[in-house]
Parts: sequence; structure tokens; C-alpha cells
Amino acid sequence: MATLGNRRSTEEIIRKYRFDLRKKFGQNFLIDNNILDKIVEAAGITRNDCVLEIGPGIGTMTQRLAEEAGEVVAVEIDKNLIPILAETLAGYDNVTVLNEDILKTDIRAIARQHGGRPLKVVANLPYYITTPIIMSLLESRVPIESVTVMVQKEVADRMRVGPGSKDYGALSLAVQYYAKPEIVTKVPAACFMPRPNVDSTVIRLTCYEEPPVKARDEAWLFAVIRASFNQRRKTLANGLANAGGLGLNRQQVETVLAQMGLPRNIRGETLTLERFTELSDRLLALRA
Repeated sequence: MATLGNRRSTEEIIRKYRFDLRKKFGQNFLIDNNILDKIVEAAGITRNDCVLEIGPGIGTMTQRLAEEAGEVVAVEIDKNLIPILAETLAGYDNVTVLNEDILKTDIRAIARQHGGRPLKVVANLPYYITTPIIMSLLESRVPIESVTVMVQKEVADRMRVGPGSKDYGALSLAVQYYAKPEIVTKVPAACFMPRPNVDSTVIRLTCYEEPPVKARDEAWLFAVIRASFNQRRKTLANGLANAGGLGLNRQQVETVLAQMGLPRNIRGETLTLERFTELSDRLLALRA
């Protein structure tokens, strides 16, 4: 069984299996043991935990997780990596590898099969599909305690910032509705093989049992939020009035803004999650 986490062992495994890294899957393998240690420590893995790992690659982080967790379920979309994982994880009887697309995987069934307790998710996510995966995990309402992931630095910044920042937007509000985001560590591009063009960040999302705000209609809240940021240069009133599907006009939006004590030319990037919730509830009442 190969012990991974450095360039030499990673190169040996890739060479042995003549594995070609595939751009479409965003494959960049971590080769820094210090970063691996920080990820596992931040995830707070114990023997009582079932960990869901997304994109195990050649099994580098999977080995570390298996040493700490009670059970690990690793979901890998690339069938060409399955024989490699069979070798690198041969010494761990608490790991299950699923050759599936995480966006089509029944995560609730995984939780059920492993006692029904909340899962801890750990992943080195492909940059091209980071947001869909994270939002799928959060919106699914499956029992998840935390999500500790490696993502592109700019994406991590967008997840944690508050109003007034250029990075603040729909992703910030969606993540902060479901979880508390905390930056764990920055990860230079040199820690990967092959080396990506950008630096990464490890971020931990601690999921709320209940959202910090209570919207009358959650789907409507996020429809309002998305419309508010679709055209960032427009005022909130223009953005919402021009959004197809909301059925609002400019006068209605400006009336609600006045009721909330907000200027008619305000932009979405200045509103907190609490204020967006109030705005969406008031706009929903107009449609009742």
C-alpha cells in the first residue's frame, strides 16, 4: 500500500497506472502533508464520524481520513481512478469507494446506511464545479454537520464576506443562510500536482440546525437574492423589476424599500441577510 501526500509517491502511482490527468474533471493532486494535516484537523474527525469525501483522486486525503474516522465514503466520478484507489486504500477496511457523480449521489441514503448521524464532508473540489456542489450539499437538507473543502481563493472569499465588499453576492448570502464559514488556511499553487494557475483556500462551513433568519418562503427569498445580483451595476429596484419570473414592477419595489427606510437607489450589495429576508417577505405579501 502506497502512503501518499508527497510528490514522489504521487508521481510513482501515476506512472505505475499510466494515468492521464483529465482537465474536464479538474484533477490537481495535493502533495503537501502539512496542508493535509490542517484539513483533517479543521474537519474535527473522530472515530464516531462518517466522512463523505468528494473527489478522492488517488486517495491521498482518503488515507488520512480513514486513520481518524469511523467510516469514510469516497465518491469519485473518474472510473480510471478506481483501480488506483483499490491499491492505495487496500489497507483500510473502513473505506467505501463509489464511482459516481456527487451531484447525482443519494447522500441521504449514505447517511441512513451509516447510522443516520450527520455526515462530515471533506473535499478538494474541482474549481469548475465548486459552487454547484456546495449549494447542492447545503440545499439538500441532508444531515450534514460540517463541510471542510479546498476551493479557489476567490470563491472562499465570496463565501465569507459581508455587505459592502465587491466579493459579496448571492453565493455569500446562500452559504451564510445555511452555515457559518471560517477560513482554515491558504494553500499555494505549489502544493498541487500539476500546479494550478491560482492559489486555493481551505474553508470550513459549520452547518446550522436552523437558519439564522426565518423567511416566509425560502425559495422566494433566494429568487429575490439572485435577481438582486444578476446585474450588479443596476439599483435594487431596477434589478428586481427587470427580473423575469418575479412579477414585480419598479413602483412596488420602491414602495417596499421606502417602508423599510431604504433609499430608492440602493444596491443589493449593501443589504444584510436579515434585510434581504425582510425585503423578500414584504415583496411576497404584495403577491398574495
